[in-house]
Amino acid sequence: VKVVSLIPLGRTARDEIENVDASIELHIAAGWFDGELRDTWGDKTADSYLGTPQDIPPQVERDEILAAADVILGGFPVPVDLVARAPRLRWFHQTPAGASNLHRCDLWGSDVIVTTSRGLGNTLAIAEYVVASFLHFARGLHQASIDREGATFDRMSYRPALLAGKTVCVVGAGGIGQEVGRLCAALGMRVIGTRRSPSDKPHGFDQVGGPDDLHTLLTESQFVAICCQLTPDTRGLIGVEALAAMPDDAVLVNVARGEIIDEDALAASLPRLRGVALDVYVGEFDRPPPDGLWNNPKVLITPHISAGAERWSRRPIELFCNNLRALIAGDDLANIIDWSKGY
Repeated sequence: VKVVSLIPLGRTARDEIENVDASIELHIAAGWFDGELRDTWGDKTADSYLGTPQDIPPQVERDEILAAADVILGGFPVPVDLVARAPRLRWFHQTPAGASNLHRCDLWGSDVIVTTSRGLGNTLAIAEYVVASFLHFARGLHQASIDREGATFDRMSYRPALLAGKTVCVVGAGGIGQEVGRLCAALGMRVIGTRRSPSDKPHGFDQVGGPDDLHTLLTESQFVAICCQLTPDTRGLIGVEALAAMPDDAVLVNVARGEIIDEDALAASLPRLRGVALDVYVGEFDRPPPDGLWNNPKVLITPHISAGAERWSRRPIELFCNNLRALIAGDDLANIIDWSKGY
């Protein structure tokens, strides 16, 4: 079984993969495709996610390694034409959680098995980002930047507030959302949220509703965390009606995908919101944020770094190895993308 990794792997991870079965042939091709990825994904994405191309093998060698691959382990971005170039490909695993990363690729909707690390990545890091953003606006820290620019303190504008006793709505109570709920509950917050299967109430949540309950739940929530996958159903989910349902002075944090929020509606709602933190925005892989959001002191925008930490979760590699065993044994794999659901 020829396994090609498009991402760097440490010695421990390589050993774990090779020890899955004696038939495994592991080939590391990290960085091999950076030049063509820059051409297909553009400079904005390349500058954010890729290194400087060095010692890239010739096209024929890159094509040969893909043509021989039974399994490919990738990150983001990946070649958009993997199916066309890898006729033997049985399974592709993407280490990031977001299935929408693959919308541009011929993998999307193909017969190739595609899995992600949904719910198994640096969920704690992302949850800490959400809580940090809540605290940033609750304690009025964004006002400090305004004061610095004006070279004077406006003490009454800070309006510090507690998180304890407040309600947070977690939109998408999956792996990331459940970690957000756990941390918020530990801070004394009431945790409510939505998920596709509301009958399964995660630990620490006081109430979970389905997608149709979102607006009702938002009316109760001083804090809102967007943690769901981008699908046809969630595109533009946080629009005029959802934003209007939020109480005045609410704080909104998006660690999912920019397209889940209607940014025009968000801009119009800013005067009545306390603050907004966006780790993602519409078109983030192609262009800078819109001026109307980036230049507003109520908006904190970061370049998709919420999952960052000094160490990475081992669970994606553990999932990959378990799925590799399942593939060889002819068993079902975990975390397969359901094309009809979009994740």
